[in-house]
Amino acid sequence: MIVAIMAPRSGKTSGLAIPAILSAPGPVLLTSNKAANDAFTTTVDARAEVGTIWTLDPQQIAHHPREMWWDILADARDLAGAKRLAGHFVTASVDESSGSDFWSTAASNTLGALFLAAASHRRPITDVLAWLAMPADRTPVDLLTDAGHHAVAAQLQGTVSGATETRDGIYETARQYASCLLDPDVAAWVTPNEDLPEFQPFAFATSRDTLYLLSKDGGGSASAIIAAAADAVMRAAVIVAERSGGRLDPPALCVLDEAANVCRISDLPDLYSHLGSRGVIPMTILQSYRQGQRCWGEAGMDALYSAATIKIIGSGIDDADFADRLSRQVGDHDVQTTSVSTSEGGKSTSVSMRTERILPPDAIRALPKGKVLLLATGIRVAMLNLKPWYKEPSAKVVGPASARATKAITERALAKSIGQDDLGLSA
Repeated sequence: MIVAIMAPRSGKTSGLAIPAILSAPGPVLLTSNKAANDAFTTTVDARAEVGTIWTLDPQQIAHHPREMWWDILADARDLAGAKRLAGHFVTASVDESSGSDFWSTAASNTLGALFLAAASHRRPITDVLAWLAMPADRTPVDLLTDAGHHAVAAQLQGTVSGATETRDGIYETARQYASCLLDPDVAAWVTPNEDLPEFQPFAFATSRDTLYLLSKDGGGSASAIIAAAADAVMRAAVIVAERSGGRLDPPALCVLDEAANVCRISDLPDLYSHLGSRGVIPMTILQSYRQGQRCWGEAGMDALYSAATIKIIGSGIDDADFADRLSRQVGDHDVQTTSVSTSEGGKSTSVSMRTERILPPDAIRALPKGKVLLLATGIRVAMLNLKPWYKEPSAKVVGPASARATKAITERALAKSIGQDDLGLSA
């Protein structure tokens, strides 16, 4: 159970994520907001030799052709699953540290009801967009009633029949949360397609396949879809483990790079408390401790950090409070001080002991790139040197493969740009 806190350009991908992926014995999941010259291009060829590559690239980070689809509503066929899916869309737009208000809560409930209505009758998620555009449409209420979800249907009908200003405010908030699905190129990745293979989380858990989840961060991103997919994979892996003796063998590695930007799973701190015991190994990579607090709140980040059995702290820790906390955990040591005094009787020497920090906060902040602090359960804090992938013997093979994959991304991007120029779509 790993949490890594390292500033940008401090070696977290080259020294942690990529080596872990290259050496993983089982299925691997990676989330990222970059593709070229990153974990995706560096590991894709090596992982293709041991299993199938699945790439979910709705915003074309890697300009990857759509060669798969995933049923985003597969786990929304009961109320708990539908509310969980709605929560991913809300969390992608609202920081936990900001708290929730009436509009976000009501919009989340409405989204959950609409997801449940669509999933109960195997409707595509694009139908939810149509219902959001027309609040007076009774179709979702009827579908919920037909599926036996009478209480949810009544609640949705109450929202639709309420004061016009309130209803419109709730639906507009819900539309904003689901706005990434308005792009047909994004929605196509999570809409049934008989001509493409379907990604199955349960089958993935028992394979040696690799799932790359790529999304931009910031406004308008598809991070809700990425978070939902990562959550579905981890939960499916836990269920498979429980059915097969308690642990996955080999274990599944879930590298959540840029977790606070593109993979905001609201209850990830709770998942951390039992994923490891099921053979699901999460590696959550953050740029700072405060970034985690903004995403999961102060209590949530504290729970996530406490549940991690391995904590890796790299360079660039600018949070003075966190640096001081780490300094205290490293501990103190006794320093011998010798003093000499002169008097009429001659010189006298005295030796005393004083206590000082082994690693003061300013030294933690100034850790050079490649050095990290390791806080592991049951041992004292250690300082390590990271060994990036390009210093391993396998770099002779991995390096050229990464260059080829990066070149392929560039070629796809240029081909797409030329195609848009031919269609008169360029600026």
